[in-house]
Amino acid sequence: MAEAFKSFREFYPFYLGEHGNRICRRLHFFGSCLVLLTLILVLISHRWWGFILMPLFGYGFAWIGHFFFAHNRPATFTHPFYSFMGDWVMFRDILLGRIRF
Repeated sequence: MAEAFKSFREFYPFYLGEHGNRICRRLHFFGSCLVLLTLILVLISHRWWGFILMPLFGYGFAWIGHFFFAHNRPATFTHPFYSFMGDWVMFRDILLGRIRF
């Protein structure tokens, strides 16, 4: 059974623990970069079908990291909203040097 978290602040340390594997974190970061790049290209080109690629990039790279490197189950399956938030907070923390890339 999934652990209940009362807030994102409570969830985030759990989320980081699930991303202790460096390759997993890097794949998350790379996928998030592709999502942002795709968003920019879609908005510039008006090729709206490109929105379909965004979840494939974001979740595809992350899930490869979890299944093949971290050997754990993505938090998306049990905590989708907090997990989505965690992806972007971790992305920011990597950019700011708070989390090792």
